[in-house]
Amino acid sequence: MSADPNLLTPYKNTSGANASLRQISEDAFYVVNEVVMKRLGHVPIHKGDFHLLPPKVQRFVAEKVEVMRPRGIYICDGTQHEADEIIDKLVERGMLSPLRAYENNYICRTDPKDVARVESKTWMVTPDKHQTVCRTAEGTEPLMGHWMSPDDLAVELDSRFPGCMAGRIMYVIPFSMGPIGGPLSKIGVQLTDSNYVVLSMRIMTRVSNDVWDALANNDFVRCIHSVGLPRPVKQRVVNHWPCNPERVLIAHRPPEREIWSFGSGYGGNSLLGKKCFALRIASNIAKDEGWMAEHMLIMGVTRPCGREHFIAAAFPSACGKTNLAMLEPTLPGWKVRCVGDDIAWMKFGEDGRLYAINPEAGFFGVAPGTSHKTNPMAVATFQKNSIFTNVAETADGEYFWEGLEDEIKDKNVEMINWLGEKWKIGDKGVAAHPNSRFAAPARQCPIIHPDWESPQGVPIEAIIFGGRRPAGVPLILETNSWEHGIFVGACLKSEATAAAEHTGKQVMHDPMAMRPFMGYNFGKYLQHWLDLKQGNRKMPQIYHVNWFRKDANNKFLWPGFGDNIRVIDWIIRRLDGEADLGLETAIGTVPAKGSINLEGLSDVNWDELMSVPADYWKEDVKEVRHFLETQVGPDLPAEVRAEMDKQEQRINAL
Repeated sequence: MSADPNLLTPYKNTSGANASLRQISEDAFYVVNEVVMKRLGHVPIHKGDFHLLPPKVQRFVAEKVEVMRPRGIYICDGTQHEADEIIDKLVERGMLSPLRAYENNYICRTDPKDVARVESKTWMVTPDKHQTVCRTAEGTEPLMGHWMSPDDLAVELDSRFPGCMAGRIMYVIPFSMGPIGGPLSKIGVQLTDSNYVVLSMRIMTRVSNDVWDALANNDFVRCIHSVGLPRPVKQRVVNHWPCNPERVLIAHRPPEREIWSFGSGYGGNSLLGKKCFALRIASNIAKDEGWMAEHMLIMGVTRPCGREHFIAAAFPSACGKTNLAMLEPTLPGWKVRCVGDDIAWMKFGEDGRLYAINPEAGFFGVAPGTSHKTNPMAVATFQKNSIFTNVAETADGEYFWEGLEDEIKDKNVEMINWLGEKWKIGDKGVAAHPNSRFAAPARQCPIIHPDWESPQGVPIEAIIFGGRRPAGVPLILETNSWEHGIFVGACLKSEATAAAEHTGKQVMHDPMAMRPFMGYNFGKYLQHWLDLKQGNRKMPQIYHVNWFRKDANNKFLWPGFGDNIRVIDWIIRRLDGEADLGLETAIGTVPAKGSINLEGLSDVNWDELMSVPADYWKEDVKEVRHFLETQVGPDLPAEVRAEMDKQEQRINAL
């Protein structure tokens, strides 16, 4: 199916690599405008004034209306009145239910087939395959990025999007990643037929009419999303959750700054400001413009002396980023304030320091395991104005998930689990899906940093990598240099989590915690990190942590949570140049015995927790070389290869 030729561009051209309407000159637009408005004539505007949109947005919307055929257009403004109107409709339909025990909190359940990111159906689309993926060894499937050709994407889109919004409203969502108008901020416009997405994007991004003004001298990332279930619906809709799981496609066109998502209404598949924009597309923009878009939390840590330090940390999903970003220190006199819990956009300033902003406006956290014990600040944040997806609801109107057993008032209270079934503690199965989520406004966090919306960002002194490593990896190590730190980040591994479709507990490579979110060739990405070191820049020191090491009895060796401040204390003292804190090893500098404050802790087996077992690392270094040579191959930068060689020599000398 192609659009009307009078619209100047057929549909395949808008989905493939050829010219699209937005490339028509501004002068030509006024000739086209009459045609655009004619094509929109049969589609009512349910809210907003189409004529007041910037011309390039009018063209974008008109082009997609012609293809997807919605029954109406709703131009969002991000106001509370708008949210209340949508919430009332969703409650009436049964998609949302109020959690009566809280203020303006709501719960919804998805189709059980639509519960997580679908990495196997997520694609990067570039003319040259190796713009997206590395030149892997023959017969090796690339782990970092899935490539699709523009021509193949055109076929896939043409088989899905024509008429996909029939009978549904097309919502036009103007949003800013980062403070509106900030020097590091970027603008997106998402088209969606999901009102759940509208509500969630309002929490997770800055949705406002002010975005239209900021577009005057800027372009925008084009985000197109459909649940893929036009009306009249010809299949059963489960839990009032429209989706088309058998036809899911999430495709990114980095050169065009465009995202197409079909079939899923859940999380990062549909909230296109999150991983799709903020990491996959933004990393391409960052490469072109000389900055960094990373899967990192940002935290401000203030010592008892009153001096504050800012740290960024990269962990794979569900490995404790939110817990660390909102850490409640167990050491007296320390204070942690959260700037962001998931994504950091960072750029070097004129003073040579690296500055970071949190481009998001909300927290989209994994619910199971979140409690007053593990993360009291997150719990305080989502006590109001939040949306919970795939958690359980008690008869008292409270949320429940695994990890709250010790905090629930009535252990025998009846619940409805995430599948909509009656459930009690002790019954078979789980109350909440392992990847169930809360979406909460960041401004509600009791320890949100006063500068969390500073357009300039906060200065980063240290970068931490970490993952779930049950064996062999010490609690904390400091890398030897910026180049060695990049190598350590490239070797990052972690147990698989429920955030994606993986199952089991296998330890997987997750370089820089970016494996599912890599926006372009990973070798070029590493080179970009290397190229950032220049002139008078003050490069952050890079560390690696492992809160999850276990002993022979499968028990954690480190208490974690609030006690992780003891590791942060050691890092800051290292940054200050305090003497006699470190012990050099083959893999970096680990804490000297007694250099971490363990006051008040008992049964910490220091020697095992900090050990660097020779047999383990000799096997690991072989596996790492195999991984980098087969997965990155000739695209591996010479500097990173040199660090690999040097570390292998040090380990083999043990």
